[in-house]
Amino acid sequence: MRIDFLTLFPAMFEGVLGQSILKKAQEKNAVHFNVINFREYADDKHQNVDDYPYGGGAGMVLKPQPIFDAVEAIKKESETKPRIILVCPQGATYTQKKAEELAKEEHLLFICGHYEGYDDRIREHLVTDEISIGDFVLTGGELPSMVIADSVVRLLPDVLGNEDSPVLDSFSSGLLEHPHYTRPGDFRGMKVPDVLLSGNHKFIDEWREKESLRRTAERRPDLLNNYPLSEKQKQWLKEFEK
Repeated sequence: MRIDFLTLFPAMFEGVLGQSILKKAQEKNAVHFNVINFREYADDKHQNVDDYPYGGGAGMVLKPQPIFDAVEAIKKESETKPRIILVCPQGATYTQKKAEELAKEEHLLFICGHYEGYDDRIREHLVTDEISIGDFVLTGGELPSMVIADSVVRLLPDVLGNEDSPVLDSFSSGLLEHPHYTRPGDFRGMKVPDVLLSGNHKFIDEWREKESLRRTAERRPDLLNNYPLSEKQKQWLKEFEK
């Protein structure tokens, strides 16, 4: 996969892309990152990328020219057609399902804005997806673009090293993930559930499924509204209510 970031602050990406899973993914050639300062595409001598909004109002608005030219340059030299993502509070709320969808692409291009907003012609004529990571406002699109990239890259084949890891994550199955425990079995009187020490994988799998449902019912009951519950799971929910 190729992932491009159009940004005014390329230094923000250095620490994130050069650490942990994202670093390992690059070493395995699962992904290639390009961080591009779109100020370099500004067509005036002062390299201005923003201007006052028509009609007045607070703040500055990103001009279309630098971003259009940057995207067109990437398309021209790339062998793949990018999925162009605008990260903004007005976009569709990001989900694990969306991450799984994006992980199937060959090329993602993120437009990271700053200031008051974008010239709307960028939104109308360039982007394929508008994504928000939540109902709050950040100073720019760099952080959410890195969040989305991280969630996508970890889903690529062989990146995590264990093919079951992304499948068992919270939200991948539609439910929150079950609790985890490790050694020691008894820590300051707090003990690991006996079933996890039993060696009976059938019982362990059932316990994990039940605890996943219990955690979802307690913390995110909204996720159960459209979840296809089995008869066994419906019975468990009745037990939880009691």
